Amino acid sequence: MNDKTKQSAVTPAGEKLQKVLARMGVGSRREMEQWISEGRVQVNSRVAKLGTRVDALDAITVDGRPLKNDTADYLQRRVLIYNKPDGEVCTRNDPEGRPTVFDRIPRPHAGRWINIGRLDINTTGLLMFTTDGELANRLMHPSYQMDREYAVRVRGEVTEEMIDNLKRGVMLDDGPAKFTDIQAAPGGEGFNRWYHCVVMEGRNREVRRLWESQGVVVSRLKRVRFGPVFLTSDLSMGRWREMGQAEVDILSKEVGLEPIALPEMSLKAKEKLERQQRKTAKPVAAGRNTRRGADKTVYTTSKEQPIEFAKDSRKPRSTGSATHKKTPTRRLRPE
Repeated sequence: MNDKTKQSAVTPAGEKLQKVLARMGVGSRREMEQWISEGRVQVNSRVAKLGTRVDALDAITVDGRPLKNDTADYLQRRVLIYNKPDGEVCTRNDPEGRPTVFDRIPRPHAGRWINIGRLDINTTGLLMFTTDGELANRLMHPSYQMDREYAVRVRGEVTEEMIDNLKRGVMLDDGPAKFTDIQAAPGGEGFNRWYHCVVMEGRNREVRRLWESQGVVVSRLKRVRFGPVFLTSDLSMGRWREMGQAEVDILSKEVGLEPIALPEMSLKAKEKLERQQRKTAKPVAAGRNTRRGADKTVYTTSKEQPIEFAKDSRKPRSTGSATHKKTPTRRLRPE
């Protein structure tokens, strides 16, 4: 082996800058790559480039603000579950002054909340936030196969041929797309019918566009599951809760991350968090298309099947017993 080969075999020192920033909760890894390309990040007073590696001795600044170079900040992994109402946008600052999903959730002591995926303004349901950018990146990356389940109310006649088309795949403006599963659910009147459908990606308005490709319109859309995380009926619209240690550990293992202990919280901090939760318990104003009581039909519980998936409404499985044994279905229950 010559010297050149030996040199190439040496592992580079430090970690990639975007990965460190993501783990510190500054943003997702993809977002950090964009910031580095825009020249917003400096390392040791020099503008960083993609591929820059850092260690604990390097001084990092973002937009001129120095970051605490503390290993403890690297290991913050908190996760919030939020039941998003209609009318909120998934951005921190909206130029039109509309309510955002960040208005109701508490500010973390270290880092910042990163939303795991997005929901458009008219879509309600499950939205997750984390302080760990690496966790957010893996949960959103297609290679980790995190499926998303939606409850959909469709306006228009739906035929078996249309269902088959959506399962086989159709061509959208940004490429082919399909549902990996579609189940009819009881409820609705006339041409308004409920379905549960599953996609493997988080493309912009993908569920709505898939149905629209068949000549029907989505009149209501709610996300009820993201990977192993289900929206439970005890989390009313506009409310949030923080995952416990066991739940975060399960979610971490799903994407190949080692479990990290949740940061210790003082009694004063816990009391403040409880006050914030009680504050968000106030009723949320109904959206334009929301009917009283309609939300009760689109929740998925962690202990039993949702009403839409009642025994009489489902097609028999090709294998297994009549009970809902899904391989490998993982359910995260509130602690």
